[in-house]
Amino acid sequence: MGGVTSSMAAKLAFFPPNPPSYKLITDDAAGLLLLEHFSHRENVDVLRLPTRRGTEIVAVYVRYPMATSTLLYSHGNAADIGQMYELFIELSIHLRVNLMGYDYSGYGQSSGKPSEHNTYADIEAAYKCLEESYGAKQENIILYGQSVGSGPTVDLAARLPRLRAVVLHSPILSGLRVMYPVKRSYWFDIYKNIDKIPLVKCPTLVIHGTADEVVDCSHGKQLWELCQEKYEPLWLKGGNHCNLEMYPEYLRHLKKFISTVERSAYRRNAGRRSVDGFEQARRSSDCLEGPRKSIDRREKPRKSTDRREKPRKSTDRPERLRFHEFMFTHTDKAEKLKVSFEHMERSRRSVEYCDKSRKSMDLQLEKARKSVNWVDRIR
Repeated sequence: MGGVTSSMAAKLAFFPPNPPSYKLITDDAAGLLLLEHFSHRENVDVLRLPTRRGTEIVAVYVRYPMATSTLLYSHGNAADIGQMYELFIELSIHLRVNLMGYDYSGYGQSSGKPSEHNTYADIEAAYKCLEESYGAKQENIILYGQSVGSGPTVDLAARLPRLRAVVLHSPILSGLRVMYPVKRSYWFDIYKNIDKIPLVKCPTLVIHGTADEVVDCSHGKQLWELCQEKYEPLWLKGGNHCNLEMYPEYLRHLKKFISTVERSAYRRNAGRRSVDGFEQARRSSDCLEGPRKSIDRREKPRKSTDRREKPRKSTDRPERLRFHEFMFTHTDKAEKLKVSFEHMERSRRSVEYCDKSRKSMDLQLEKARKSVNWVDRIR
């Protein structure tokens, strides 16, 4: 029953261009895979990528010199990368980003048939290629989903917590809600973005035209309300489902968004580097302390240094000499104080002796005066 429902949903949801807008050719001289009718560019790679569901998808990777962000673009329903090729080049130049676009299984020259679960495997293969072949990190990747491409975009973003950002261009709440305004999610519905968008943790930009007749603008507004980290949305007045790129505000607002998330990522990385630098300094100090600890554990080498007591005594002698000098100095001071005290004592005694001599002289004078008085009396 589920397979039948999925097949029916696929017939209603997917409309790959028929015939495809491009063919793949191989440059025998360079051994490169190229898109027919498109001139070769040095900064563009054309790739075939295997998926976990056994299909092989076609992708293009556009390099931009010194780019710090990589955009993974999931295109809309009735398009393939042949039709999107020139837009990919323009977006890479104006936004200054690396960009990878890919065809879903059954689209363009990709093998297999289109289905919800195949598109999940398709975007995973493209993401894996960015990490393994081009060295992109999750923190530098921006997922961009247009229309039905919002399904695999939101599904992958909900499982990657460190993404730089997400852009939803004319997104859908779910496949069934495009056709019917249902109030709940059913098991047979596809691309249940309404249930997954609250799990997306990175900054999210929603762009939608107010005159969209395919996917009503209410889809974009409701998804924006459910975002964890909202960015100022862009509701293009009069824009429909397929012409938003023609509005000047589209590119201007997109450039502002990417510049904002790149600056915030730079600040986070700067803060992280400062913390890492502090941690590295702490570890280096620990490393410097480490050898000392290792020497302390080896008791035998320490004994070899402890045996040399005689050289250590030589270092102790100045201390002893200083102690004797201290004692000698203070003894000398005590002797000097003793001498000075004895000198004072002698002076005191001499003064007392002088006092006694003066008193004895006074007595003698007094006797002499009395004797004179006595003689005077006799006279």
